[in-house]
Amino acid sequence: MEIKKINFEKYSLQTLEQLKKGAFLTVKDGNEVNTMTIGWGSIGYIWNKPIFMVAVRYSRYTYKLIENAKEFTVSIPLEKDLKNELVYCGTKSGRDMNKFEQCNLTIIKGQKISTPIIGECELHYECKVVYQQAMEPSALDREIKSSIYPNNDYHVLYFGEILDTYLLKG
Repeated sequence: MEIKKINFEKYSLQTLEQLKKGAFLTVKDGNEVNTMTIGWGSIGYIWNKPIFMVAVRYSRYTYKLIENAKEFTVSIPLEKDLKNELVYCGTKSGRDMNKFEQCNLTIIKGQKISTPIIGECELHYECKVVYQQAMEPSALDREIKSSIYPNNDYHVLYFGEILDTYLLKG
């Protein structure tokens, strides 16, 4: 496998387009590793740092892991069709099964953090949590609250400093 380091901004448009279809958020806490599908997030520049913001619901298995690990990776499929894997990882819980085995996803060690990346994806972001914020329901737009959070299962927003961005080829 060949790793090509890139500026985090280089594929930002492709990242945001793919997020609408899904990307893999992976977290490792000790020996526990889980990946989940995310469809929301943002990438930008805050606090003089490149930042990838992801949202994780309290009810997700990943929530416990990211709370302890304080780091995450985002793996973006650019050319490969991983629709079935993204659907599976977005509808099944890592509490109940090993999604990597079920989907034949390859775990590859991260370059700068202990959380791995998904080998079947081409684009990867390695991030260290520099800020997190629990959503404040009273500050949320009423329409969003009723349509997205009818069961009050809110997100915690994790702002990850992008420590490394690269393409994986091979």
